[in-house]
Amino acid sequence: MPHADETLVDDDHADADLVAQVHRYREVRETLERSALPRATSVDGRTFELQASLHDLELRRGGYVALEAGAVTRLGQITDLASHMVTVDIGGQDGSRSGVLVRLAVGSGLLLDRGETFHDAHVRPAAPEEVAAWLARTTSDRAALTVGELLLAPGVPAALDSGGLGRHTFLCGQSGSGKTYALGLLLERVLAETTLPVVVLDPNSDHVNLGRLRADADPELATRYREVAGGVDVWGYQPGQRPLRLRFDELDARTQAAVLGLDPLRDAEEYAALVDLLAARESGRPLITGLSQLLEAESEGTRRLGRRARNLGVLEWSVWSPDEPSILAEIAAPSARCVVVDLGSLPTMGEQRLVSDAVLAALWARRPERRPVVLVIDEAHNICSSTPIEPLARLSTERTIQVAAEGRKYGLYLLVSTQRPGKVHEEIVSQCDNLVLMRMNAASDLHEIERLFSFVPPGLIAGASGFAMGQALVSGRIFPPGACYVQMGARVAEEGGADVPATWARARGG
Repeated sequence: MPHADETLVDDDHADADLVAQVHRYREVRETLERSALPRATSVDGRTFELQASLHDLELRRGGYVALEAGAVTRLGQITDLASHMVTVDIGGQDGSRSGVLVRLAVGSGLLLDRGETFHDAHVRPAAPEEVAAWLARTTSDRAALTVGELLLAPGVPAALDSGGLGRHTFLCGQSGSGKTYALGLLLERVLAETTLPVVVLDPNSDHVNLGRLRADADPELATRYREVAGGVDVWGYQPGQRPLRLRFDELDARTQAAVLGLDPLRDAEEYAALVDLLAARESGRPLITGLSQLLEAESEGTRRLGRRARNLGVLEWSVWSPDEPSILAEIAAPSARCVVVDLGSLPTMGEQRLVSDAVLAALWARRPERRPVVLVIDEAHNICSSTPIEPLARLSTERTIQVAAEGRKYGLYLLVSTQRPGKVHEEIVSQCDNLVLMRMNAASDLHEIERLFSFVPPGLIAGASGFAMGQALVSGRIFPPGACYVQMGARVAEEGGADVPATWARARGG
């Protein structure tokens, strides 16, 4: 019979012969589907195509498989898997012919043990110990950053190559994906397992507790981390933090002009006064260390600068101090292994933008020293936006682009994190050779990630929409074997910036 539409048959009212045919159709289809053995073929020795029964639920996108062809077993990873309908022509007892729609799982993948081509290899899920043995053959002598375990090879550590951080890293995930937790976990591992200095621009105060151990931390990890926890300095506006302060005279000319909203042509007279102040600084004459002193200067042009500053409100910013130590002095000659700049504690967005730009400028200024440092920019869409509007925002975006394009040769490595990948300037993202992708439901964001990180199989990127909290796709120089799905592990340090408790959702009277 032609394709029987079994969904339209009501057993209570249909003709008995038709019902029998439909039941037969179901039985045949079920038998054919279950009899489809997992088979794979490779025509280039690098990739493979597979076909399996839809009932074989052990095969999963991102999972590892053993491909057995004769006496040779190769390890592979499924990068794409989907349901497919095929028509199978069968003959009836009366000599009639009919087509049965059979649902199969079809997919593709990468051979992790590359070699000869093969046809019709048997496919089975790889045992975790097989995956672990393969990873052992690909490890280097650099420090391993164990951030959890492989999601689809339980018990196998997800060990990232610390040396890969020298190629810029992009971490993204939507709200609720575990992005902030994962970033903190990665920073803990960097501090515990390497000697790489860290500077964190922290707009939401999420990483201010990196120096505090959790009470329930794994004892072995806590012991290792305790040695470095004392080297974490937090600069901010909260009690117990080192006061986050700047002096106007230590800012470079571009930042000073941006603070005052000056254009060299539109505001020629005031800009000239600023240039004169900078020239005085270069000649060793007395410096103006605070914007308030502009109002008391002898020069009318300088006083106009002061009035502009007052009208803009920048004189009221809490970050100015002529006496207390400046964060830029710490950046220039660091005394701590890890500097967390608590931008979230500053009262105004203008101050956050100023400090971000000033830190970026200070790091760039010390580049001739070639001292390696990883610069972490959390919530990067606020600091290096794709469409910056304010003068300071445009300047910090330009500086970040410069670090992304040229910083690696000087030892300036970026670790950029955001919820909104499309809101971070593309020239920054495109320079990242590492990707850590957590749950992302927006199709537009996933397409953008796929376009910018073409070295990652698109099927694995598409799988990010189904991630649970704490699950991630990791690919690039930090995981040289390829790409993997990771379940993030337990943290050692306390988390900052926790969500507000949802006590308001409790039932009234409960």
